[in-house]
Amino acid sequence: MKLHEYQSKRIFAKYGVPIPSGDVATTPAEAQEIAKRLGGPVVIKSQVLVGGRGKAGGIKVAKDANHAEKLAEQILGMSIKGITVDKVLVDQAADIKEEIYLGVVIDRAQRKPVIIASAAGGVEIEEVAKTNPEAIIRLPIDPQMGLLDYQARDLAFDLGLRRDFINQFVQIVKGLYQVFIDSDASLAEINPLVVTGQGRLLAVDGKIVLDDNALFRHSELAELRDVQEEAPAEREARRAGLSYVKLDGEIGCMVNGAGLAMATMDIIKHYGGEPANFLDIGGGAKSEKVAAALRIILSDSKVKAVLFNIFGGITRCDEVARGILDALQEVKTDVPMVARLVGTNEEEGRRILAEANFPSASSLGEAAQKAVALAKGA
Repeated sequence: MKLHEYQSKRIFAKYGVPIPSGDVATTPAEAQEIAKRLGGPVVIKSQVLVGGRGKAGGIKVAKDANHAEKLAEQILGMSIKGITVDKVLVDQAADIKEEIYLGVVIDRAQRKPVIIASAAGGVEIEEVAKTNPEAIIRLPIDPQMGLLDYQARDLAFDLGLRRDFINQFVQIVKGLYQVFIDSDASLAEINPLVVTGQGRLLAVDGKIVLDDNALFRHSELAELRDVQEEAPAEREARRAGLSYVKLDGEIGCMVNGAGLAMATMDIIKHYGGEPANFLDIGGGAKSEKVAAALRIILSDSKVKAVLFNIFGGITRCDEVARGILDALQEVKTDVPMVARLVGTNEEEGRRILAEANFPSASSLGEAAQKAVALAKGA
């Protein structure tokens, strides 16, 4: 779950990370009022959960309150990567002298949080990582010990910060790390952290991505979800308790188990097809859940065939079979389908499908080949 910039920065501020003064506006008049209150130049920043806002014209600097109103009018309602801007953040403009990238992620190989920093911060940090990887500093953190003061100070020196910025930087990086830990984030990022002409460090942009699996521990963060930014299929999948990711292929996949889902997508590609989605219905899925999953798959207009790959353990094959037929009663479609049911109650599941003249396969390879052929119109 991604948080908007203004939400992320407000959380940063609670942990002692300095952010610009500012507020959110949903109308040009509100933007003007905020700019008037702040005084001086302000930055009008579209609040959408995609990258490249600046390049798309979604971030502009206003010289005064009237200018802020005009720019907000231009930005509000514009589309950035298919998402309509319905709110802007009006921040006091900073006198930027230097830009630093600072972020915390999980390094799965090391099984630790890792602080990533670079003195070559700013919007092109991904390009820096590609063309000049030596400019990226990686600091693994022992999760038992946490980030220690000396590590934060050493990082400041490695970034080339002057001595009078060291204490500020230590406070900021420790605050950012604590945000990451306390919110069960998969990413906490300041890009850029700037050195201002007034001799301050300031987080002028921020980003937090939360681990959905930990949201049950953070009801106050879960309430920050912007449902308007979600695709309808993703919203329905979340409500149904399904793991769903839309892809660009033509074969819809419904599988129980993440590993089996990955293997299913691999074998579809092996036989010349492209998966349209990752969809894991999980263990113990009842017919209602299967029906919801099928509705989500069929909502994708690119889907030309559907492959069901169910390995019945906790999940019963007969429940899945009933779910498929229930869904087809609700969602009328001419998209061809094939099922492979193996495991608990597989004979009953196959009998239910056979009585409904629903195609099935005895192996995953056979099912994948049939699905690819069906998608190609064979």
